[in-house]
Amino acid sequence: MLDAYLRPLVTPVLDRAGRWLARRGFTADGVTVAGFVLGIAACIAIASEAYGLAFILIAGNRIVDGLDGAVARHSRITDYGGFIDLVADFLIYAAVPFAFAIADHDRAFAAGFLILSFVGTGTTFLAFAAIAARRNMTTDRHGPKSLYYLGGLAEGTETILVFLIMTLVPRWFDELAYGFGALCWLTTAGRVWQATLVLRDENQPPHSVG
Repeated sequence: MLDAYLRPLVTPVLDRAGRWLARRGFTADGVTVAGFVLGIAACIAIASEAYGLAFILIAGNRIVDGLDGAVARHSRITDYGGFIDLVADFLIYAAVPFAFAIADHDRAFAAGFLILSFVGTGTTFLAFAAIAARRNMTTDRHGPKSLYYLGGLAEGTETILVFLIMTLVPRWFDELAYGFGALCWLTTAGRVWQATLVLRDENQPPHSVG
């Protein structure tokens, strides 16, 4: 929900940084891998109950995640780059609540609920993107992307904010997991409804949305 509103504020800063990195030989894929390593390190920190360090690493992961696209725009945009970027994001999203469950097994049910909710948002996002690509559907609401980005109440910005709050106040994990998980299910339902409206006409011509 917040991604599209923050993009005009964040994109110029990331774009300048991405240009600087690209001119010095950094590759978008390398930046993606670096961000993934930061995310895994954050999960290890969470599992070790080093929550302050995890906060810093999660923030770093998100900053670096925003840079890979900017580097690609100033060097070379590839389908593979978009693929590994998305895979890395989804793995980190699932790994963070799993790491909280490792730190405290009493959180396992709440963590499982949150991971399941991510399956709902992830599958509706990817399924719509696959069909949108076949129909040549486009949207610029979230800026240049490798895939069609179908929005919702729970997007990347909201997810990271919740993760950061979890590291700041770990005792709130269950409440945050259930609350944000419910928001994810509302997002899933909204995307299913939107897909029903947009895709149910098999003869619908390709078009631009957003």
